[in-house]
Amino acid sequence: ASSPDEEWPEAEKAEKLARGAALKWASGVFYCPEKLEGLGQYRSRETQRNSSIQSRLKSTVQSYLEGVGVGLEQLRLAAQEVQSVCQDLGAARWALLDSADRFQGLQQMRALMAEHVQLASVVQVLPQLFSVHEVFSHTLQLLHGQHLLEAHAELMMMEHLRDDVLSQLHLRGLSSAQATVLSYFGGLQELNESLAKQLWDIVGSSLRLVREDPVLFVTAVRIIEREEKIDDTLLLEATFLPPGRPKGWRQKFYHVLQETITGAHFHAACMDAEGPGLARHLAVLQKDIVSELRVVKDLMVQCVPAHYNILRVCAATYHQALTSHLQDILREDLDKQALFLLLEWALHVYHSPEMMGHPDLLPEVDVSALGPLMSPELVDQTERKYVVKVKASVLEWMQRTLEVEFKEWFREEEPEMDHQGFFQSALPIIVMQMLNENIQVASLITDSLQQKVYNMALEELEAFLGRLREALVQCGKEHQKDRTIPKYYVSYLLAMLNNNLALSSSVSSLHPDTARREVPTSLQAALERTQKKACQLLLEELLLDLQPLCLQLPSRKWLSGSQLVSSMCEVIDKYAKDFSHVRKPVYMLLLMESELLVASQYLRALMQKKMVCKSEEERGQLCDRLLQDATLLRELFCGLGLDQSQQSLEAVFALRELICLKDPALLSLEVLGFITKYPDVSDEHISTLLDLRGDVSKEVRLMVLEMMAQHPQVLPESYRPIFSTILVPAPELPFCLRKGKCA
Repeated sequence: ASSPDEEWPEAEKAEKLARGAALKWASGVFYCPEKLEGLGQYRSRETQRNSSIQSRLKSTVQSYLEGVGVGLEQLRLAAQEVQSVCQDLGAARWALLDSADRFQGLQQMRALMAEHVQLASVVQVLPQLFSVHEVFSHTLQLLHGQHLLEAHAELMMMEHLRDDVLSQLHLRGLSSAQATVLSYFGGLQELNESLAKQLWDIVGSSLRLVREDPVLFVTAVRIIEREEKIDDTLLLEATFLPPGRPKGWRQKFYHVLQETITGAHFHAACMDAEGPGLARHLAVLQKDIVSELRVVKDLMVQCVPAHYNILRVCAATYHQALTSHLQDILREDLDKQALFLLLEWALHVYHSPEMMGHPDLLPEVDVSALGPLMSPELVDQTERKYVVKVKASVLEWMQRTLEVEFKEWFREEEPEMDHQGFFQSALPIIVMQMLNENIQVASLITDSLQQKVYNMALEELEAFLGRLREALVQCGKEHQKDRTIPKYYVSYLLAMLNNNLALSSSVSSLHPDTARREVPTSLQAALERTQKKACQLLLEELLLDLQPLCLQLPSRKWLSGSQLVSSMCEVIDKYAKDFSHVRKPVYMLLLMESELLVASQYLRALMQKKMVCKSEEERGQLCDRLLQDATLLRELFCGLGLDQSQQSLEAVFALRELICLKDPALLSLEVLGFITKYPDVSDEHISTLLDLRGDVSKEVRLMVLEMMAQHPQVLPESYRPIFSTILVPAPELPFCLRKGKCA
C-alpha cells in the first residue's frame, strides 16, 4: 500500500510551504531580543486562531454531508417515479393497438368533412361568381367616367376572387380546370388594359396635370402603389403566382415618364443643325428643361412617395437624353459655328446658373454625379472637327487675302507708308488678327481646343508663307517679261520685307501661354525663307541695272578714266534710298548683300579674260584704276552705313596687290597670303589673274599652282564666300579655226 504522502503530494507540498512561511515570519518577528518578551502572547493568539479555523472546517464538512444525503434521497424518489411512468406508457401502447381498427371509420368522416367545407366555400362565393359580369360592366363605366379609384377597387376585388379560385385549384392539383376559370374571368384583361392606358396617359401628361389638376395624377400614383404592394405580397409568399403578376407598374411609370420627356424634346424631327437654327434649338431646350425641373421640384415631388426620388429620376432622364441627342446632332456635317455652339453649351452653359446650376434647382439637382454630358473622347473628337472647319475657313480667308495682296502689287501707286516712312500693307494685320481671333474664341471652350487651334494657326501661317513666296516668284517672272510691270516692283518687295518682319515679331503673341512664346523652328525657317526670297528678287533687280555697266569692264576705255564706277555708284545709291523704306535689320542685310553683289560682279568682270596687260605701264594703270574704283565703292557703302570690316570689297584691294607686284618671282608668296585670306579661291581664279598681268611665265605659273596644291584651304564657319560664286570662262581650244565647226 502506498503512503499518504505519495497519494497526496500536493498536501505535502502545501505543508512544507506553510512551515517555510511560518519560519520566515517567526524569524522576522523575533529577530530582535526585546521582542522575545511577547512570545507567550503570540502563542496564545495563534492557539485561539487555530481553534477557530478547525471549528469552521467541521461546520462546513457537516453541512456538505447533510446536502449529499438530501440529494441521494431525491434521486431514489425520481427513479421510482420514472419506473411508474414507463409502466403506464406500456399499458397505453397496448390499449392503442387494441383500438386501431376502430379508427378506420373516422377517415371516411374526415373526407366527408373536407368536401363539406369546400361546398360551403363554393356556396359562399356563388353570389360573387354570378355577379362577375355585372361587376365588369360597372367597372368599365367607372373607367369611362374616370372614377379610377372606385374602378380599381372593384378590379382588385375581381382579381382577388379569381386568384383565390385558381389558388385552390392549384393546391388540389386541378390544373385542367384553370382554363375554365380564366375564360370565365376573361374580362379582367380588358379592364386591366383600359385602366393601364388611362394611367399611362395621365403619367404622360404629368407635368401639365401637377400644375392644373394634381388630383388625377395623385390618383394614378395611388393605384400604381396599390398594385406594387400586391406584387410584393405575392412574390414574398411564392406559393402561387396568378397570371399577369407581377404587373411592375412602378417601373412602367418611370418608363412612360422618361419616354414622355424624351419624345417631347429630343426627336430628330425637332433638330435643326444649320446656322442659327441650332442656337434657337439649344436655347429652347435650356428654357424648357429648367422650367420643367422646377415644376418637378416644386409640385410633382409632393404628389409622389419620397422613395420615388422623382426629381433625381427626371434630372437623370434629361441628362441621358441630352447626351444621346448631342451625339445625334454631332453625326451631322456641322459647320464651325454649330460645333462651337455645341461645345460651349455642353461644357459651360449646361452646368451654369442659367441651366442645371440654377438657384431654384440647387442643391437637390446635382448633375455632377451623372458624369459629363459629352465624354472626353467625344469632346476631343468634336474639337478636332472644329479645328478642321476652322482650318478650311482660315485657308480660304488667307487665300483671298493673298489674292488681294497680289493684285495690289500691280497698282499704279506706291504701297502705303507708316509714320516712320516704312512701306507696308494690311497683310500682316489681317492675317494675325484672323489667327488671334480664332485662338481667343477657342479659349472660351477648353485649353486643349485653344492649343489645337494654336497649332493649326502656326501650320497655316507656315503654309501661307510658302504661297506668299510662290506669289513673289510669279510677280518676279511677270517683271522679267516687262520691267515696267509692276510699276513699283521694288517698293512692294520692300513692303513685303516689312510685312515679314511684322509677322515674325507678332507670331509669338499667338501662344496661349505668355511664359512660353518661342517661335517654332519650322515657322522661323519659313519666315527666313520668305525674307530671303524677297531679298533675292531685289538683288536680281539691282543686278539687272548693274550688268550693262559691268559688261564694259575691263577695257582700255575704262583704264583711261571712264565714269563706269561712278555710274554704278549712282545705281547703288538709288537702290539704297529705296532700301531706306525698310526697317533697319533688313536694311543692313540688303546693304551687305548689295555690297557683296557689287564686289563679286566687279571681280567676275575682271576674270572674264577680256583684257591682258601688254606692258608694265598698263599694269600700273590697272592698279590705279582698281584702287580708285574700290576706294570709291568702299566710301559709298561706308557712307550708307556699312562698316568697312563688313565689306567684301577688301578682296579687290587684295587682288590689286597681286597685279601691282613688280617681281613675278615673288608671286608664290603673295598668292599664299591671298588664298589664306580668301580660301574659296580656286586654281582657275589665280590662273586668270596671272593671265591678266600678262608677264607671268609658265614656270612661275606652275610654281604658284604647285604651291596652292601643297596648301589646301578649309573654309571657316563664319567666312562669307565671294570667289566660289564667280565662274571662270573655259579656255578656248587652240586648234579651232572656226567655232561653228568645233561645235
